[in-house]
Amino acid sequence: MAEIRVMREDLRPPKVPPRRHLISIGDLQRDDVERLLGTARNFERSLERELKKLPTLRGKTVVNLFYESSTRTSSSFELAAKRLSADTMSIKSTGSAVDKGESLKDTALTLGAYDPDVIVIRHPQIGAPQLVARYTGAHIVNAGDGKHQHPTQALLDLYTIKEELGRIDGLHVAIVGDVLHSRVARSNIQALALMGARVTLVGPPPLIPRGIEAMGCEVSYEIDAIKAADVVYVLRMQRERMQEGANYVPSLREYAARWGVTPERLRPGQKVMHPGPMNRGVEIDPVVADAADALIEQQVRSGLVVRMAVLYDLLTHGPAGVQAAALHEIGAA
Repeated sequence: MAEIRVMREDLRPPKVPPRRHLISIGDLQRDDVERLLGTARNFERSLERELKKLPTLRGKTVVNLFYESSTRTSSSFELAAKRLSADTMSIKSTGSAVDKGESLKDTALTLGAYDPDVIVIRHPQIGAPQLVARYTGAHIVNAGDGKHQHPTQALLDLYTIKEELGRIDGLHVAIVGDVLHSRVARSNIQALALMGARVTLVGPPPLIPRGIEAMGCEVSYEIDAIKAADVVYVLRMQRERMQEGANYVPSLREYAARWGVTPERLRPGQKVMHPGPMNRGVEIDPVVADAADALIEQQVRSGLVVRMAVLYDLLTHGPAGVQAAALHEIGAA
């Protein structure tokens, strides 16, 4: 009888790493955020070259599945994948089998049959990204689920702040407006607190969730509170998420008069941000939106390189050598 030998553990082939997702800022540690921001900075150098496309994700497939309207997020994810040489497929709920009543589970099973490497999903229901992760073998990136989370928006906002001000730790950021319905606000509160910033929420009481201070932020119901901040982050009034008949504010005109961010309510040098789309003349004065201290266009540019970094990070299976590899590929391309 032949002798049976057990292979030593160090001689076994490496295990396939578990699938990694980006569903919430809560999935990240501070080191993860710093790594992603560093990788995004490396990728930004590639945008300065005449040939902007990198071979990094050649042979990979990225599916963008959007159940809600989007311009900035959907276009930047699609362009990010293409800049990294991935194959891309974009699916909108309108004009797809969703119009015929197909469930999210069945859509996920259909897409999973194509064996995509990443599925980027935006959906009006909280928890939709977790469901798609359950029924596919893809890495999942949450591009916004209901009023729950929008992690890549928070990452691009961190990147924009750090590039403009040189740091995040110790800064004071005021988030102004419709916090109640904002997934961007929730992700940013977590991300800014994780990186050592102080966060103050400012807005009318009906639009500030009760108990949100437990997330590590402060609350003020006075618009004058924004003058103490280094960065004023303005939120859109999300009327599409407000319950019909709900009286959160008397009118948009009164909201603009009492809570709109105007030049008179800012001090010189304050940076202003907005995740878009903007309602000019409601939550933000057009003069503020177009001022030199507004970082709104920088946020859009940051979205591309940050989403390149997220796709790269997920598909290279981990933190080891990510920044060095990115630098090498950018230099060699």
